[in-house]
Amino acid sequence: MQERGAPLLYVWNQGGQTMGDPGAFNSYYPTFLRYVGTALVLALIIYLTYKGLRKLGVKTEAATGFALITPWLVGRILLTAFPILLSFYLGFTEYNILWDRPRSLEDPLFNYKRALSIKIVTFDKDERVSIARLGQLGAAGPDVVRYRELDSFVIGDKRYVIAASDIYLLKAIWLTLRYAALSIPLGMAGALGVALLLNQRVKGVGYWRTLYYLPAVLPAAAVALLWFWLFAPNRGLINWALGPIYSLTGSEPLGWFTDKDLVLPSFVIMSLWGVFGANTVILLAGLKNIPPDLYEAASIDGAGTLVKFRRITIPMLSPTLFYTLIMGVIGALQLFTEQAFIPTDRADGWFVNWFLYNEAFNFGRMGYASAVGWLYAVLIIAVTLIVFRSSTAWVFYEGAREREPGGAKA
Repeated sequence: MQERGAPLLYVWNQGGQTMGDPGAFNSYYPTFLRYVGTALVLALIIYLTYKGLRKLGVKTEAATGFALITPWLVGRILLTAFPILLSFYLGFTEYNILWDRPRSLEDPLFNYKRALSIKIVTFDKDERVSIARLGQLGAAGPDVVRYRELDSFVIGDKRYVIAASDIYLLKAIWLTLRYAALSIPLGMAGALGVALLLNQRVKGVGYWRTLYYLPAVLPAAAVALLWFWLFAPNRGLINWALGPIYSLTGSEPLGWFTDKDLVLPSFVIMSLWGVFGANTVILLAGLKNIPPDLYEAASIDGAGTLVKFRRITIPMLSPTLFYTLIMGVIGALQLFTEQAFIPTDRADGWFVNWFLYNEAFNFGRMGYASAVGWLYAVLIIAVTLIVFRSSTAWVFYEGAREREPGGAKA
């Protein structure tokens, strides 16, 4: 007999004894029904799509193909296209995820003005910077947004204060850009070095290639927690290894992620873990694609290892380097998982994606987060286009026909 006050459970009798795992059936049965229902709905969509295409005169093979990709199309529309369009709309509204519907703003561009508003206010050199003098955002919005000091500089007897309506957003952008500028070159250089080593004809190189690729298949969350433990100020393995140096110099253990000056270097060091992953494999494939005849001809001409690397390896590998650079830029500017599992102080700077997440779900400003997300997407596209534009100066495509000075193709 069930105890009074205990939750209602699905149990059954067998030989006079009550059987069953308390709470297990109640917990998983609704979820199981949702999965089954979703599968049935998708199967029905596939069937109706196939029948509809056949009635329109589409051949059986083509109709089957289109019907089978229908679930992917439905997921892409509902889980990707719709949220993107909805976020664009929410960027012009005030919205909290706990509300039934968004609220219109008196100034539809308020969220964008809040993100982009920067001004310079002049003070006397010895005058104390006051929030009242910095003023507030003039755009009409749901709350009062005051300018806050971002930085300042002194010229003569005047102090010029750079004030922004959201200093935390600018700090997040600055931290993310610096992270990308440091981690991408170091990561590409390390990946290229490892790829060159793995390209050597030595015994057991296949096992080494497998070993170096393992970091690419490990979950990002697990890797972040691992590094968080390694960098722990008191019980971390790195500070333990550096203990003799701390004792010799009489210095305190480094704070790493808890030290505002070491937050960026810590994340950059952690990013080098990805060197032994996908980029190494991609660059190794590019090295394998370089014709050996080029190296043989260079050796006959007396070229050394360094000359071969500069004149053959880098030019022939430049399309692969360009691809890894593009993917590295996009990935570095969208860092999220590592920041989600490694908490840092907001005043020290968050990465932009983590800033967006907190604005939307923790601070209840989904409309503002949507607007900032679109602005940041424009920034990522702009940086990517700059990299694409620079490719004409350093990327060499084998077989591409060069143009003569007069404009005719050779």
